[in-house]
Amino acid sequence: MSAIAVDANSRVAGELIRKVRQGSGLSQAELARRAGMPRSVLSAYEHGHRQPAVAALARIAGAAGLELGVGLPAAGLDTARAGEILAQVLDLAEQLPQHRRGELAYPALIRFAA
Repeated sequence: MSAIAVDANSRVAGELIRKVRQGSGLSQAELARRAGMPRSVLSAYEHGHRQPAVAALARIAGAAGLELGVGLPAAGLDTARAGEILAQVLDLAEQLPQHRRGELAYPALIRFAA
């Protein structure tokens, strides 16, 4: 990943946090307090100096009265067909022979003289 992509991602997260904060009418200090983090950390996120983890984004959103949702794009996804394929794969997996393995064999330990 290039440095440009990381910087762009940092700005996107920062802009999102800023919009959430401003939309909720909270100051940085109040949002940080509600999210249980130092104001300096929230500020670093907003300015793109730090990249927040998903858990941090969820806490910030929750502190602003929102819920963070992460979804996969469904464009072109035929869920009925995907379900049929999954059922076929599971059926095939059940038909595979099951062999019990014996005890695990570990290599001998080698002791070195001190």
